[in-house]
Amino acid sequence: MVHGLLDTPAVFRPLQQLLAGRRPDLLLPALPMRFGLTPVREAALLLQQHIEALAPGSAPVDVLGFSMGGVIARTWIQQLGGQRRTRRFISLGSPQQGTWTAQPWPGRLFPGLADLKCGSALLQELNADLERLRGVECHSFYSALDLAVLPGWRAVLPVGSARALPVATHPQLLRDPAALRPLVEELLRS
Repeated sequence: MVHGLLDTPAVFRPLQQLLAGRRPDLLLPALPMRFGLTPVREAALLLQQHIEALAPGSAPVDVLGFSMGGVIARTWIQQLGGQRRTRRFISLGSPQQGTWTAQPWPGRLFPGLADLKCGSALLQELNADLERLRGVECHSFYSALDLAVLPGWRAVLPVGSARALPVATHPQLLRDPAALRPLVEELLRS
């Protein structure tokens, strides 16, 4: 589980509680996003190091990325060989097509935030080469009213299923039972 920009792995605590130990193999790496100073590719390299250290070998993994964490996970899958290990990728409220809320942030000062801009070089690269993503079972969960990923439909991967969750805010995606129940169902599906 990959957290978002202003989060820590603790953001997944409500989801972990609902899973009630039925997914004991959860990896929750802490990635230093530094308020958007860390570029997404750099964070994806750190994610790769965590995965290799905590789950060495070639066993398949399911990856859930929340918010910016979903773009980091996608970068690991598509550009750093993660597709060889990833069975299922769940993108939760992640600006996979960019977000208007990132537009005003200057790339020289905040390269991580700039990676989330609509039409950023990183997102163009990811969307131009979807072959590695097509080999992974992909699911997008999002809030249509999200103000962090604006407009909400931009939180949908270009492949796989997409489902709007009945919540009004970005944080509710990992707090509200109406959003957590479908995530638990997906995570427990074999």
